[in-house]
Amino acid sequence: MRLLIVEDDLEAARAMATALAERSFDCALASDGEAGLKEARTGRFDVLIVDRMMPRLDGLSMVEALRKLGDNTPVLFLSALGEIHDRVSGLNAGGDDYLVKPYALAELVARVEALARRKESGGVQTLLKIGDLEMDLIAREVRRAGVEIDLQPREFQLLEFLMRHGGQSVTRTMLLEKVWEYHFDPQTNVIDVHISRLRGKIDKGFDRPMLQTVRGAGYRLEA
Repeated sequence: MRLLIVEDDLEAARAMATALAERSFDCALASDGEAGLKEARTGRFDVLIVDRMMPRLDGLSMVEALRKLGDNTPVLFLSALGEIHDRVSGLNAGGDDYLVKPYALAELVARVEALARRKESGGVQTLLKIGDLEMDLIAREVRRAGVEIDLQPREFQLLEFLMRHGGQSVTRTMLLEKVWEYHFDPQTNVIDVHISRLRGKIDKGFDRPMLQTVRGAGYRLEA
């Protein structure tokens, strides 16, 4: 998968590219919005990772210009600006997803892969839903039966992964690798603790539990 990283902080851009390359992504760099627009117009990229605040041409203006040219390459905005109105302005400018700095690499990878899948399927998904449980990826909000549920960042990542695999058994190894970014078993109860907390938040007070333990296999989220 080929990515274009548009970021004026060269050190941060190189670190990101190196980390993504270790996960088999092919990355190109652009140091400002004008260079990013020029590179993006070649059409050689599957996903664009775009910072918002850059010299010469800011990220929002770059993406707006790209959309006016008819380019629908998925865009992930990456920014320190994390208020709701910041995320909404990114979406309105033509972005497909929005990740706030500082970020976890595992989440960045998951979001890039999700955008690439949406490109292949021809659709953009910013809302996950299983039964009466909904997750808004832009507003970073979770609700069940209309009731807002307050989640910590790791709990949000864990629930997002489970919802993307709704109805499927998810193993502990998958969770360690995709949510915690561990490629070994740390021999701790970190998964059990977070599953217990998440279950208490999304199931407590509701008639039917959604987060199931699959004996000998892992966990499953189902309506």
